[in-house]
Amino acid sequence: MAIARAQRKLTNNSLDTGSRIQNRSLFSVIVVSLLAAVGVSIIVSVSIGQVSIPFGQSFWILVEQITGLQTGRIPADANDMFLDVIWQIRFPRVLLAMITGAGLALCGTVMQASVQNPLADPFILGISSGASLGATFSILIGFGIGGFIGELGVAAWAFIGALAAAILVLGLASIGGKTSSVKLILAGTVINALCGAFSNFIVFFAKNVEGIRSISFWTMGSLAAAEWGTLPLITAVVLTATLFFLFQFRVMNTMLLGEETALTLGINLNHYRRLYMVISSIVTGVLVCTCGIIGFVGLIVPHMVRSVVGSNHKRLVPVAILFGSLFMIWTDVFARTVITHGELPIGIVTSLLGAPVFMYMLIKKSYGFGGK
Repeated sequence: MAIARAQRKLTNNSLDTGSRIQNRSLFSVIVVSLLAAVGVSIIVSVSIGQVSIPFGQSFWILVEQITGLQTGRIPADANDMFLDVIWQIRFPRVLLAMITGAGLALCGTVMQASVQNPLADPFILGISSGASLGATFSILIGFGIGGFIGELGVAAWAFIGALAAAILVLGLASIGGKTSSVKLILAGTVINALCGAFSNFIVFFAKNVEGIRSISFWTMGSLAAAEWGTLPLITAVVLTATLFFLFQFRVMNTMLLGEETALTLGINLNHYRRLYMVISSIVTGVLVCTCGIIGFVGLIVPHMVRSVVGSNHKRLVPVAILFGSLFMIWTDVFARTVITHGELPIGIVTSLLGAPVFMYMLIKKSYGFGGK
């Protein structure tokens, strides 16, 4: 109990420095506001597209479909016209955007704390390049071989590649018996380079032009594969990880204060760092194999939230999750409406939006990371 009290006092005092949110009631207002913004964004986003639907009709269609009640607020002809568009196409896509944004923001927050590096994001472990290698192998080689390899599909091979890359990184970083933040970053850089080289090797010798185009689109990210069948697994994985990390804020706060502080508090950061990386790798692998590679979300969202609520993960984690969902919903709306009768890969949009924001935060002198 004494250690826990000392840890709580030390982390709170150190990490609240520079925070603009010190009052619990103000933090609650922020959380409630974000929840309301996400709810309103769902209604608005399912109404926007190549076929415009009135907001009121979208709201009552969702109410009737979710609750099973008949409100009588929707004209019969409008219901027949808009029901399939909202319920079968747009609503699953919005839910996938929410889950993806929350998962990437959560993993980015956890990894930045774990490796004590403000430039860390969900792909720091080489997960993106591993998934890209798996998808490249499946599209250009796997389907040609057939049998078990061909039947697994692109998503399955992307997840296998992502998980294998994460395992290799953790194995390399564990050489010598201790997994440090520097070794994790270096191992991630090595695996990124190797997987990228193998992917380019396969593409160079492949003669499948259509397959190469598919790889190009997949590596830019897309939510076009959203359907009800893809949501249960990704939702369960992200929700489980969210519930776990919501109660890990004290350990993550201690990570930001360094190894020496952790030792004085009796915390084995090496154990927690490995555990967090494994969980984050699984979450990111599932997201990547479903949506492709979507960059910058896990990098900039934690920084944007940290500049407002501070570095205390008790506040940072829930707000980052909600803001990540909100950010991804509107990014997807822009991606699917900016081009008439077409769709811009969402990875391009997140990079175009994320790079200027991150540049501003780098230039801003008052911005800090952790308790430093």
